[in-house]
Amino acid sequence: MRPVWRVADVRAAEAGLMATLPPGALMQRAAAGLARRCALLLADRGGVYGARVLVLVGSGDNGGDALYAAARLAGRGAAVDALLLTPGRAHAEGLAALRAAGGRVVERPAGVVDLVLDGIVGIGGTGGLRETADQLAASLAGRLGRDGARATVVAVDVPSGVAVDTGHVPLTEAGRPGAVRADVTVAFGALKPALVVGPAAELAGQVDLVDIGLTPWLRGSPALRVTEWSDLVDWWPALGASSEKYSRGVVGVATGSATYPGAAVLSVGGALAGPTGLVRYAGGARAEVVHQHPSVIATGRVADAGRVQAWVCGSGLGTGDESAAELRAVLAAPVPVVLDADALTLLVDGKLADRLRGRDAPIVVTPHDREFARLCGETPGEDRVAAALRLAAWMNAVVLLKGDRTIVGTPDGRAYVNPTGTPALATGGTGDVLAGLLGSLLAAGLAPERAAAAAAYLHGLAGREAARGGPVTAPDVAAALRPVLARLG
Repeated sequence: MRPVWRVADVRAAEAGLMATLPPGALMQRAAAGLARRCALLLADRGGVYGARVLVLVGSGDNGGDALYAAARLAGRGAAVDALLLTPGRAHAEGLAALRAAGGRVVERPAGVVDLVLDGIVGIGGTGGLRETADQLAASLAGRLGRDGARATVVAVDVPSGVAVDTGHVPLTEAGRPGAVRADVTVAFGALKPALVVGPAAELAGQVDLVDIGLTPWLRGSPALRVTEWSDLVDWWPALGASSEKYSRGVVGVATGSATYPGAAVLSVGGALAGPTGLVRYAGGARAEVVHQHPSVIATGRVADAGRVQAWVCGSGLGTGDESAAELRAVLAAPVPVVLDADALTLLVDGKLADRLRGRDAPIVVTPHDREFARLCGETPGEDRVAAALRLAAWMNAVVLLKGDRTIVGTPDGRAYVNPTGTPALATGGTGDVLAGLLGSLLAAGLAPERAAAAAAYLHGLAGREAARGGPVTAPDVAAALRPVLARLG
């Protein structure tokens, strides 16, 4: 997993590292990495020599990083213009280096721009872009380069204007994001939350991390971690010569109803794609489930289902007395449970709070934002990571807060973010598939936070795979899980 660090931790690490280096050395490291990435981008647009580069320069070190990088590009033959947003506070040494390399200071952008360097404000910025900077950033969208294509926007460390520790993006009075939209963000030394969570992550574009020697100086716990494919490879249950269906795990699925049989079929489909050896279904859609999935053992009630190693409960279950009784039966089982959709609705009135608190086995809840609001009485707000962690601590459960950048939070304060989300998954029933897959991973023995992180990651990949064939439906996602999981083989 890739660690993600808060601004205070990054600042402390930078201070420790700079105390061991000659003055300015750390900035030169950052500028060298930034210039190299810009040169690679320009190589795809006709080369560095003769390229038109615009540098947006704010006050402080972020502007200094941009100026020194621009000086390196100017030294390679690029025509570099610097637009100073606060002329009296621009980084003096960086500006001198740019001028010495042949760059110039301008009051307005040139007509042709191949690459824009966003050095307006870095990790110390708060509150979104000021009006002048916002108008300037918004105007960049129409700039064209030598090849007739839109100018490539490169953010220095973070896109200017984002809330670095939360990923929140303030809106301007005109209703647009008050931050720069980058094609590429070159981050220095460590990932920051705004590069991986919230609406800011979309504005960051492709994120490239430049090693400036900071890692040994980062102390304490990261703000969160980003799940990677290598994590899933390490966690995935291995099959052996002695493996059989019961040793691989049995997952119980209490979802769907006569009214909503599709929820049962989809959640069972997600469970069957996972690593367990057997799926037991309990509910009012057993005829439809067996018709679609003949390998499933189906009964009408949780009490009649037999032994399982994990339960999935909620999708399409309903919220009446019979549904509540089934949820109570699931919670009474001494095994991990996934609570989704209607199961979460049944928790809102607090009547099952004692059953939740009295459980020793893990609970994973999978709310989207509206379900989160019903559980907590408020929306996740600007800081989705903090929101997921609050709910996890309150419920003593692992929380999978669904969204484009799904967050997994644990009761003890650990957080993970999923990088594979796609808008293609914003369609009915995909959450049912996710819940079934998550239950299968729990039954196979994965720790709840790993099961949640892995399920979100694979679900996102399946959504992308399904989208290759056109508009996505939930059955498409369930079917796409199989080729995605086959890569783990």
